[in-house]
Amino acid sequence: MRSTVRFDETLARGYEDWYAAAGRRADALEKSHFGDLLGAFPEANTLLDAGCGTGHFTRWFASRGLRPTGLDLSPAMLAQAVRRGGGSYLRADAASLPFADGEFDLVTLVTTLEFVPEPARVLTEAVRVSRRGLILGVLNRWSFLALRRRLRGGKVWRQSHFFSTRELERLLREAAGDRLQEIRTRTALFPRGLECAARFLPLGGIIVAGVELCEVERAGEAGS
Repeated sequence: MRSTVRFDETLARGYEDWYAAAGRRADALEKSHFGDLLGAFPEANTLLDAGCGTGHFTRWFASRGLRPTGLDLSPAMLAQAVRRGGGSYLRADAASLPFADGEFDLVTLVTTLEFVPEPARVLTEAVRVSRRGLILGVLNRWSFLALRRRLRGGKVWRQSHFFSTRELERLLREAAGDRLQEIRTRTALFPRGLECAARFLPLGGIIVAGVELCEVERAGEAGS
């Protein structure tokens, strides 16, 4: 079992700064792909952003007309999220979600699985509380970005686990079981000048995935 990466106040304060500077291109690409994936769920209303961090994407999902709930285990990250607003937030473990089956239309996991001890359990819980599907953004093991972060990113990246597309799809199939309808994955964020390779090689820095599930009734709906 891998250890949990600790996100302290220093990391929390620098998280939004990264998106505002060096991470602007990654941010724009992720949001573009997430917007495309949301198109598969036109009736979605409620959303759980598991591992929300500072609420960076929670706020963006709210701007798209969804009603998001952000969840994270780090008090330092949550303090930043609450201060910035854009949704309701609570502290809880993504591997043991305090929600009923099918409580949310969608569950999102954006750079969350990389930092948890049991990603398979987190995905199983995400499927359980999701009524319609999942949207994920995961760092790609087979990318220039992963290599750079391993070499220069410091302790938090050396403790993290990067995924390949094949590994992520396997975990998603196992978690979804007989509820699985479709998994769509693609990679994005190639070094500048090599963006055309995204059509042929799954080596972009970010894997984005949309998982469509057979719908379940929310707790309390059956027989009402």
